Amino acid sequence: MPSGPSRGGNAAEIDRLALALAKEPGSKAFIPLAEEYGKAGMWQAAAAVLEDGLKAYPNFITAMVALGRVYDQLNQPVKAKAILEEAVKLSPENLRAHRTLAKIYVAQGAKESALRSCQVILSVNAQDEEALSLRAALGTPEPATAQAVTDVEPPAAATGGRPADESDSQEPIAMDPPPRATGAESSSAPARPAAALRLERWLGSLQARRRDREPPRYPAAS
Repeated sequence: MPSGPSRGGNAAEIDRLALALAKEPGSKAFIPLAEEYGKAGMWQAAAAVLEDGLKAYPNFITAMVALGRVYDQLNQPVKAKAILEEAVKLSPENLRAHRTLAKIYVAQGAKESALRSCQVILSVNAQDEEALSLRAALGTPEPATAQAVTDVEPPAAATGGRPADESDSQEPIAMDPPPRATGAESSSAPARPAAALRLERWLGSLQARRRDREPPRYPAAS
């Protein structure tokens, strides 16, 4: 609880808001009054005002989140978590609620819940420093990077997942000279050169026959 001087900075505003709330007990003036109590560090007074206000306005998200944060300041994590979880059921993307919940979850060792709250914040602002810092402290890698790594299928040679006679086992085209043939393989190796030679001979004989059939050419008379 702060001393008198720390309250004095906004004492006039607190008195004004307290008077306005006293005149209209059913109004929402309890919200700014609770905020002023919080600025002054008067967390017990802020909690009392918010609890009374929620009796008149149940399920008022702003008041619920504010009360959860006040409970957190009062070191009452059980109460804080309970009301903030109710708030996010009604407003799943309430960032202020998720910020406080993430811290509470981390303190309680609830890693998965903390990561969910961080993810809600980062889905709205991917550069949120507080959420990024919390997620890093939990030892969690970037989701996109982790997913990309796990989705890539390793080659069969590394995993032994497919038989050796499938397409992955075929020899790739290489710049190295082919291995020497042995035994029966050596007799079949010249098959392609012999065929090419026969083709060349046939073309040569065809050209020779054409030359034989051409009539002789005589020089033109002068």
